[in-house]
Amino acid sequence: MQRQRKHLSQSFLLFVQLLCSMSVSQSNVSAELQYQDFLERVITFTLVTIPSCIFLFINGTMMFTLRSKSVFCDTCRYILLYNLLFADTVQLMISQVLFLLAVCRIRLTYPVCGTITRIATLSNVISPLTLLVMSLERFVAVCYPLRHAAIITINNTRMAVIALWAFSSLHNLTGVVLLLGFPFEKQETLQMTDFCSDLAMLLGPRSKDYNRGFTIFLFVSAGVVILSSYLGVIKAARSASTDKSSALKARNTLLLHMVQLCLSLSSTIFNPLLLLIIKVVTRDVFARLHKFLYVLIILFPTCLSSLIYGLRDQSIRPVLLHNLSCRIKFIMMQLNQT
Repeated sequence: MQRQRKHLSQSFLLFVQLLCSMSVSQSNVSAELQYQDFLERVITFTLVTIPSCIFLFINGTMMFTLRSKSVFCDTCRYILLYNLLFADTVQLMISQVLFLLAVCRIRLTYPVCGTITRIATLSNVISPLTLLVMSLERFVAVCYPLRHAAIITINNTRMAVIALWAFSSLHNLTGVVLLLGFPFEKQETLQMTDFCSDLAMLLGPRSKDYNRGFTIFLFVSAGVVILSSYLGVIKAARSASTDKSSALKARNTLLLHMVQLCLSLSSTIFNPLLLLIIKVVTRDVFARLHKFLYVLIILFPTCLSSLIYGLRDQSIRPVLLHNLSCRIKFIMMQLNQT
């Protein structure tokens, strides 16, 4: 009897030790997974934030350059370029904030997310519309050079910029009205279950149908105008009365506008593309693809305008490089002092 009790007690101790070892191993595995997840998020945060800050710095310097000299402030195409850069910079800032919130797994409330995405939508519409107006300006400059100064004036350009923002604001207001039709009062809480994005704020079939229809209309219209301007410039370049050098530059500029429009269109397919990918891959693979596609589709296309125009334009390039070098020297001096 005594031996049986001793045997039972030893068996019980072995069982307890086994349970303890299993719990310790499980806790070690859990801690290791949490550490890997945390490390991956930190690396993603760093690798995406640093390029974004660099491009925001370049965009800010480019906009400062376009306001530093009267020749830029009083030239219509530079006024339009400033408007394009401003919209792209706002879009980049908001996209970066929403991406970092998703990386940190922070979910917002519907009112906060709605406010952020409405600002993003406003800038998203401005970019293709500005490209449309810039293409028309180049078309008039080549095809109607004698009337260019009378048609493309400072006042007309500023009125066109105001019209662009008014049209985009009207689109934004329509989206808000459709959003208010969603029965939020039936929700238990205003806390979002998904991460904040413009796609997550398309609540209800009417909002989705309107957004899809408007996006198609916007990019088809801009594409038709830019392509028509390009064909008109090519036709004018063949005539003997047209300045061949000016026509060639205008043709290359319009090709650049077409590429920029395609890049702007790529940002609109980002969220639908994610919805398709998440259905066919695992969650871990999707998380990595999400980061890669964000850099490829959102980050780089938004930053190309300032680099392309800043390095391509003979008037802007020396001033931009000078301002960039001065700002970098100032930052280095501040870092050395600290």
